[in-house]
Amino acid sequence: MSETETSSQDRPIELQLRVVSDLGAVPAAAWDACAATPYDNVDETLQATPDPAKACAPAAPANPFVSHAFLLALERSGSATPRTGWAPQHLLAETTDGEILGAVPCYLKSHSRGEYVFDHGWADAYERAGGSYYPKLQVSVPFTPATGPRLLVKPSPYADAVKDALAAGLRALCDQRQASSCHITFLPKPDWERLGERGFLKRTDQQFHWRNAGYASFEDFLSALASRKRKAIRRERRDAIEHGITIHPLSGADLTEAVWDDFFAFYMDTGSRKWGRPYLTRSFFSMIGQTMADRILLVMAKRNGRYIAGAINFIGSDALFGRHWGAIEHHPFLHFELCYYQAIEFAIERKLATVEAGAQGEHKLARGYVPVTTYSSHYIADPGLRRAIADYLKRERAYVDAAGRELEAMTPFRKTADLE
Repeated sequence: MSETETSSQDRPIELQLRVVSDLGAVPAAAWDACAATPYDNVDETLQATPDPAKACAPAAPANPFVSHAFLLALERSGSATPRTGWAPQHLLAETTDGEILGAVPCYLKSHSRGEYVFDHGWADAYERAGGSYYPKLQVSVPFTPATGPRLLVKPSPYADAVKDALAAGLRALCDQRQASSCHITFLPKPDWERLGERGFLKRTDQQFHWRNAGYASFEDFLSALASRKRKAIRRERRDAIEHGITIHPLSGADLTEAVWDDFFAFYMDTGSRKWGRPYLTRSFFSMIGQTMADRILLVMAKRNGRYIAGAINFIGSDALFGRHWGAIEHHPFLHFELCYYQAIEFAIERKLATVEAGAQGEHKLARGYVPVTTYSSHYIADPGLRRAIADYLKRERAYVDAAGRELEAMTPFRKTADLE
């Protein structure tokens, strides 16, 4: 594929589009130079106090999930491969001399599992009408419902032109692979709007994120809550560590193979009951432990000399991303302590602006997490299916917007009357 695009400065640039089926064929530095755009889905008005150390740090992917290390670990560990229904089809935009200016983490899918933006109903309807919904293209981080850049673009005067070329390339790739559709999920709102102007259908959904208002401590955060909610959280934290339970935040060199063995046992036990078959392999955790240890926060709980539960988080430039939790012993409120309260404490300590605790879960509201809109874009090849889905999404967006306003009124923070 070849494209000639024009930058915002009206200087033409000739781009070549190429598809790779093995991320290992792409130099890590070249991929990460495109992925380093500081997207953590944080409103500028909610930024926490800047950390001077970050300003001096070398360029690296602000969002850990689009880093070369994370995505390569998914492939090399056997977690996201053609065998599991995730065939890598990563799209690259290069100059004529081979410099990579843009990239898209893309997969040819034979199912809709592990995506967290549900299109099973679309697939069923299309199949009943005689169509073939699979294969489809999925632009995302496998098994990861966290917002981050999807059109990865190296900073340059041609950044807008590269994004347009990547969007056009995805549509062309969809046709070449005889896929029914291309789905770009959990992308930032500006790119969602940009793709909407280029024929992609626009979808929204809801998550719950914690936002740092410059809190000095966890108690400072609690002071912003209504009295009843504040007391409930303190009680939950006390009850969570009854029976001799201790909490151990681990990162860097603390992440030994023995620790990963324990955490994987928790992940498999809880994941098997929750999903039927967990997505990630044991070797995945060893790989990220070797390449991303300083960007991981593993919060483990210990009782009677052994670990009994844990929650894994990934550290972004301005956000902490909670991912997986598991336990082999079940104690009241331990899940909330490991997944939510420890994450909040870490974000306050590190001056991170937000905590994303994954998909779903209105119970997060009572723990200080607020409703936040998430975005996805969808190219549907069949005109009839596209019209039907466009009509559905118009109504769904209105519902999500109304639900968000209703949920916002249910947050535990003190209302104006409480402050008087």
